[in-house]
Amino acid sequence: MEETRNIAPMKLELLMAIVHNNKAAYFSSLIQSHKANLQLTMPAKGTTHLILDYLGLTERPKSLIMSVVRADQAGNLISLLDETFQKGNDYKGIAYTIPLTSVIGTLVYGFLSNDKRTVKEEA
Repeated sequence: MEETRNIAPMKLELLMAIVHNNKAAYFSSLIQSHKANLQLTMPAKGTTHLILDYLGLTERPKSLIMSVVRADQAGNLISLLDETFQKGNDYKGIAYTIPLTSVIGTLVYGFLSNDKRTVKEEA
């Protein structure tokens, strides 16, 4: 008979960060240090692209980093990102979180929440 594991649910949030393309790896590493097991980085446009296009100016390339983070880590991570955004023009960006309301499957949840208790042990 397989043993059932009761795992207290840790709420998860989707972190969205738009940063300069040349700093995407830096920010990705910073986010991963806060127990984010899943990240997706893709090209993006910043919030000022319409005005810059109208004026005939070019915008610096941006990257969107989407990460699943634990809710207990999200506040600290947003604060850390905010401090980093203040370092200078190369570090400018925007970040926010969206709560995830449902994750199906214990193993998927364990991976996303970085919870080692969900790993199946071999007999």
